Amino acid sequence: MARTVKKKKELTLEEKLAEALVPLEEQPYLVPENWCWVKWGDTGEFVAGSGFKNEYQGFTEYEIPFYKVGSLKHSDANGFIYDNSNTINDDIRSKLKASLIPPHSILFAKIGEAIRLNRRSINEIACCIDNNMMAFIPNCSMRYAFYWSCGVDLYKYTNATTVPAIRKSDLEMIPFPLPPLPEQQRIVDRIESLFAKLDEAKEKAQAVVDRFEDRKAAILHKAFTGELTAGWRKEHGHTLSEWTSRRVFDVGEIITGCTPSTKNPEYYNGSIPFIKPTELNQGRNVAVSAETVTEKGRAVSRPIRAGSTCICCIGATISKCGLVSVDCVTNQQINTIVPYDFMDDVFVYYYCCSSKFKNELIANSSATTLPIINKKKTSDLQFIVPPKEEQHLIASILDSLFEKEQQAKEAAEQVISQIDTMKKSILARAFRGELGTNDPADENAEELLKQTL
Repeated sequence: MARTVKKKKELTLEEKLAEALVPLEEQPYLVPENWCWVKWGDTGEFVAGSGFKNEYQGFTEYEIPFYKVGSLKHSDANGFIYDNSNTINDDIRSKLKASLIPPHSILFAKIGEAIRLNRRSINEIACCIDNNMMAFIPNCSMRYAFYWSCGVDLYKYTNATTVPAIRKSDLEMIPFPLPPLPEQQRIVDRIESLFAKLDEAKEKAQAVVDRFEDRKAAILHKAFTGELTAGWRKEHGHTLSEWTSRRVFDVGEIITGCTPSTKNPEYYNGSIPFIKPTELNQGRNVAVSAETVTEKGRAVSRPIRAGSTCICCIGATISKCGLVSVDCVTNQQINTIVPYDFMDDVFVYYYCCSSKFKNELIANSSATTLPIINKKKTSDLQFIVPPKEEQHLIASILDSLFEKEQQAKEAAEQVISQIDTMKKSILARAFRGELGTNDPADENAEELLKQTL
């Protein structure tokens, strides 16, 4: 006898409305009276991505973009995604059983640590997405939903597994503040007006940060062509002809570091810094290290004095240098110049930072997969040597100029950080109805909701 399938009861509009609205006790905060709190899933549709087989990757000539999580990094200032590194056609889409996401949907990661980045993108044309992503197709204002989603930390909705993931059912239940449709547009207009001014300021601040290394390189060039101290030479009766070109071995002792045996615990965890290439990131004042050695470790190593310049001599960071301000030892990935008495320690460091010196060092390194320059070749590199009095002056001027440059960079970075904080504040206020755009005369948002249920 055939089983009778019980027909699911059709809900009335009032019942659908009651299901869509968030109960008062679950509403995150108060919103204007003509707004309503609704479950996110009732303001649009969530669509999960599909697996993307290797055999279909890398094609760029087709009309349908296929986005991966990494594609979210490729968005313009308006949030539109523009990554065309993978495209497919309808035939491939059919084989992949991939859903076609309509234009103006909101894209985000749903699996893995990428959720923490909280990136959001909008597709300008129909697309497909891989199975690490989710799309939301809004039936309210797309940009209103987009800006709201930018302020939502989806990571707190992930499940407690080894690989964090968000379930569609959990996304659908997230409370969403729904204003009347005219208010949605006013909020978007207000956000974009405020963001435009902030973006202009951020662009200027970012330019200061981006040009920092270029400005440093230009200053060093002026220093070692004599331009920085031209006035001083003229005033004190000196000429550029007093400058000489020597080899590195003429300006200081060259020491290649070595690592004390790690099998002997008596060599480590002392008070003497053990400098590796990563420590050279401290630049002008290398004073601390992740590892230290004892006096016994120092005795079997090759100690260097404070004021020496350490230069990375192998790998991707070859030519990176730092001025050590404490007595220390280094590992074998570092060649160190210990300046002679007629050389100013800081001058030597700054010259090693110059493009001229770095380019020559790299040009003389071995042309292998892992570039390396040995002690002999380092010793033979060219070195500009002015009189010591002028060396000291150049070092002093550079210290002063770079301190100002660093202050300018840090100030610009602070501005960028403040702008990002201000944007978050604007978004938070926008979705509480606190931007001064709400019109109490607008029809209640529940009427808008009824049209979509």
